[in-house]
Amino acid sequence: MSDNNSNLEDLLDELSAASENTEEISVVDIQDTVGHRSFAPLLAAFGLIVITPVGGIPGVPTIFGIIVILVAGQILIGHRSLWLPAVIRNRSIPAGRLKAGTERLRPIARRVDVIFRPRLTLLTRGRAPYAIALSCVLLGLMLPPLEFIPMGAAVPAMAITVFALALMANDGLMAMLGYGVCFVAVYLLVSVVPFDAVF
Repeated sequence: MSDNNSNLEDLLDELSAASENTEEISVVDIQDTVGHRSFAPLLAAFGLIVITPVGGIPGVPTIFGIIVILVAGQILIGHRSLWLPAVIRNRSIPAGRLKAGTERLRPIARRVDVIFRPRLTLLTRGRAPYAIALSCVLLGLMLPPLEFIPMGAAVPAMAITVFALALMANDGLMAMLGYGVCFVAVYLLVSVVPFDAVF
């Protein structure tokens, strides 16, 4: 689970650069930009995309929820490199919206990067990444139903991003924050989504 991006602003730089001089950017473009063998930065990238205005496009949170499930699921089964099916890899999103979203997040990223550092590594090393990956699978499952709630998908996407950044920085305190946001996402799901109407 090594990463090529040392912090959140680096990751935004990568996404912003990939969004230049093109109208649409595909999932495989994002994968190539972030790195095929970099599970944590990929999770962070996909979580960030849902937080940006791109996440407001109908269907995008669902697609990226599936992607998060696939990425986190491969962490759980011990894959060394990431595989995504062609039907997912070829999906694309508006590059302009992604670039605009990365620019909006940049001031926040600068502040966040200052506080990320290795600490409480018991929560990010050993078997701990598997607990985080399982949490990300559950968060990915939340994205489709919360897509229908205004800004609802942003909550599990934020948890996914925080978890991924915690792995990138070996920051157990941020992993704890990720679990906290995960509980908020669960509460939002059970309190807002009308399961009685669905079932």
